[in-house]
Amino acid sequence: MRQSYTLIQRSVHWLMAVAILAMLFIGIGMVSTVAPRYWSLISTHKLLGIAILLLAFTRLGLRARYGAPVLAADLPPPMIAGARASHVLLYVLMIAMPLIGWSMLSAGGYPIVVYGPIHLPPIAPHNDTLYTILRFAHTWGALLFFAAILMHIAAALFHALVRRDDVFSGMAPWKSRRRSANTYSRIAE
Repeated sequence: MRQSYTLIQRSVHWLMAVAILAMLFIGIGMVSTVAPRYWSLISTHKLLGIAILLLAFTRLGLRARYGAPVLAADLPPPMIAGARASHVLLYVLMIAMPLIGWSMLSAGGYPIVVYGPIHLPPIAPHNDTLYTILRFAHTWGALLFFAAILMHIAAALFHALVRRDDVFSGMAPWKSRRRSANTYSRIAE
């Protein structure tokens, strides 16, 4: 049984990690500035949002095609449940946040310029009340995303430094030469 993700899966994971962290910090910069760079932050935020949405669907396709590595057989059931729940939450947020942002801009009547002459069509009707609701959802979704990412990083470090199993090395950008003494079993998803 495979004990690590494929090279393409690991590459997309780390590309998304960089894009999502950049997106979140650019979002913080956007809401905390009135400087002239505000508009360039908005443009970058939109472009990253669309890229993240496309990469999230790519990841789902890769996951369907290649699956996931086996988990350590001695992983306690609460940790398995937590891993599954956190991954579902991360995938939901990777797809929902760009769609909420796109809908929010549509409801606010703002053009969705991806880059230069490339515009996206509105996906929500122009409506100030809807815009307010979606802006609230986008803000709280971003905070939830931050929390989920922090938990994801903490879990990865726990596996790498405390449990010393192959969970972290299975997604690490480098190929691990070490194999743990743990036995593995396929955990049905």
